[in-house]
Amino acid sequence: MKWEAKLVKHNKEDRTVVYFKKDAGLIARIKKLAEVKWSNTSKAWHLPDTEENRKKFNIECPMVLNTIHLQKILQFKRWLTSKRYSESTVKTYCEALSIFLRFFNTKPIEKINNEDVIEFNHDYIIKNKFSSSIQNQMVNAIKLFFLRIEDKAININLVHRPKREKVLPNVLSKEEVKLILDAHSNIKHKTMLSLIYSCGLRCGELIALKPVHIDSKRNIVLLKNAKGKKDRVVPLSPKILDMLRDYYKTCKPTNFLFEGQTAGKEYDARSLQLILKQALAKTGITKPVTLHWLRHSYATHLLESGTDLRYIQELLGHSSSKTTEIYTLVSIKSIQQIKSPFDDL
Repeated sequence: MKWEAKLVKHNKEDRTVVYFKKDAGLIARIKKLAEVKWSNTSKAWHLPDTEENRKKFNIECPMVLNTIHLQKILQFKRWLTSKRYSESTVKTYCEALSIFLRFFNTKPIEKINNEDVIEFNHDYIIKNKFSSSIQNQMVNAIKLFFLRIEDKAININLVHRPKREKVLPNVLSKEEVKLILDAHSNIKHKTMLSLIYSCGLRCGELIALKPVHIDSKRNIVLLKNAKGKKDRVVPLSPKILDMLRDYYKTCKPTNFLFEGQTAGKEYDARSLQLILKQALAKTGITKPVTLHWLRHSYATHLLESGTDLRYIQELLGHSSSKTTEIYTLVSIKSIQQIKSPFDDL
């Protein structure tokens, strides 16, 4: 078989992913299919998860969960919700548990043990080439379910876990950031991207902002219930404050600072990603830039300008200083001062 297909989660959507070695004929054929997209991350083509696409690529439909398993998943969801886990975590953990219970659909939950988790890890997660982050999410969800719902400890140390990948944050130069922020003439689009960079915000933090969170007298932005359910404040530059005032006069938001097409409703995260994509197209920057790159760039540029790492940690809302210290590995201020021995040849 020249290709391999499987079902995966891509940007929180069910997709049929097709892998094959570079072949002009196959590429031409798959491009003709409806809603097909290329993923640079997975290095594969993906399509909507439909019955037609499953038949086309010979993908078996997942087993239907039995009533007891469905009840357990609902119980787990209620527990996560009552413990105030974020919506995305509740969804991710319940989906992971659902996949696990489908894998052992005929086996009573009370009889599932460590060996079963090891088998699932090897025969499903590894076999389907899921990323190490998804592998950890799935195993963590299974562990939490058995500990809190079944009152049964699963020894995770016996389950092979991936080494934590040491991936450096992607950083743009100040010149590249300026090109991106100046690309849009639309005041809302320009202000949203500028605020992400100028305050080092996450995408979710930006779209959750309300006008009352902007304190123009103290020149700060109040971030409520940010990641980890922690409030924090970040400084607001006079330049971005002027931009916000112009934006407010023009767009007159009623509830959220940045609203979508429906008044009072928060802006859609996917639309915000599209705004960045359009800006990149206008600048000619070909790097696979994401909104989070702007946050990484903010932190790195602060470090290069001499800001103490402890302050950067507070501004970014990192619980551990080790998370913030990674920016020292991509800062070029000290590296540029190192003279190569090649220059002395």
